[in-house]
Amino acid sequence: MGVTQLNLEFRFQGRKLRGFSCELIRSRYGVFPERVFATACQIVVPVLLSGLGMMTAGLVMDTVQHWPVFVEVKDLLTLVPPLVGLKGNLEMTLASRLSTAANTGQIDDLQEQHRVITSNLALVQVQATVVGLLAALAALLLGAVSREELDLAKMGLLCASSVLTAFLAALALGVLMVCIVIGARKLGVNPDNIATPIAASLGDLITLSILALVSSFFYRHKDSWFLTPLVCMAFVALTPVWGIMAKQSPSIMKILKFGWFPIILAMVISSFGGLILSKTVSEPPFQGMAIFTPIICGVGGNLVAIQTSRISTYLHIWSTPGVLPLWMKKILPNPCSTFCSSEINSMSARVLLFLVIPGHLIFFLVIYLVEGQSVISSKTFVGLYLLAGLIQVTVLLYLAEVMVRLTWQQALDPDSHCIPYLTGLGDLLGTGLLALCFLFEWLLRSRAEFEGLSEPVSGPP
Repeated sequence: MGVTQLNLEFRFQGRKLRGFSCELIRSRYGVFPERVFATACQIVVPVLLSGLGMMTAGLVMDTVQHWPVFVEVKDLLTLVPPLVGLKGNLEMTLASRLSTAANTGQIDDLQEQHRVITSNLALVQVQATVVGLLAALAALLLGAVSREELDLAKMGLLCASSVLTAFLAALALGVLMVCIVIGARKLGVNPDNIATPIAASLGDLITLSILALVSSFFYRHKDSWFLTPLVCMAFVALTPVWGIMAKQSPSIMKILKFGWFPIILAMVISSFGGLILSKTVSEPPFQGMAIFTPIICGVGGNLVAIQTSRISTYLHIWSTPGVLPLWMKKILPNPCSTFCSSEINSMSARVLLFLVIPGHLIFFLVIYLVEGQSVISSKTFVGLYLLAGLIQVTVLLYLAEVMVRLTWQQALDPDSHCIPYLTGLGDLLGTGLLALCFLFEWLLRSRAEFEGLSEPVSGPP
């Protein structure tokens, strides 16, 4: 479907019309593309801010991993990726839904705005409580399988810490997302470009800080055996209240009934990333995993969430659920068309891909200035890390194009069904590739040291 836009500009002197100009713009794809420079400018600053927030979260995690509660309750480290990933499962999904609602004019009316915001925030609280509890159970299960032990006191601490952290982080970030989307709408900025990275900029830091403080509190009061079960039961009892509030919106009620599979599966995927982290973070070859894990996972998740939200908004404006536009009929598009065509979503994919290496280099520089050479040990590791980040984002952007088309063809909302899967996969891919970077760098360094020691030493005959 092609559309034509007519721009008229009238020039007045006082009350007299002195001239006018007109401009006709035609788009064959049914939407007017943003300029590359404008898109890049809107994306760069939030992404860099989110990276700095994730880098700060990495430094926080590098510190708290030595706290007594994290040393004694190893499964807390397994909780980090799924809980931090809640920003992808819940907050980024919320930001994407609100951005789509803003771009389609659904929140311009104050009464409708109140209904949309209240039902969305209530939905997030229900999801946070359930997913927080399930994340703790998954961490306990993975820990029991790997170590063949189960401590009831640690189980209560893990469940209470997870539920309370998920609830508080979802509440803080949910309110922040509402303010950002409404503010962006009033300022004429596309919320798709800024809402999700800003959510991530504080999401990792807030979630990790809350988890560390809450778990330390429960650890100090571990003799009060009734405290952790009481906290869990209180939040579970509040769940029906949030459910009743979410019923104000039929579309949100539909997500509440049928939207659990994506966020639960994404949580399970992130938990495997957490298992990788908990098994490697204390090993000498993997020194620095705690700092770099939030960065590589967060950057990939941010960029793919932006792209998913943009494609979803595009389809909501110019198509009907269940019907793909003619030029998007192929569920498995050619990768070249995903990144190299003149289509608007391909342009945004290129912009996002070009941000990967410069962004990571900036984060490397800041980490080097803060931590020195104790973390960044060689240029080889830097090269491997940049390659891993590029592979991760390329794979995620292509999967975003495929998954959005697939879910839209099934008349499902991509905002609620795609972002959780993609951010979960981003966590798993990021953690796995980062572990391989440390492993390869350690093997290459060990081989070089071995060859240096094995060289014959020349001496007098």
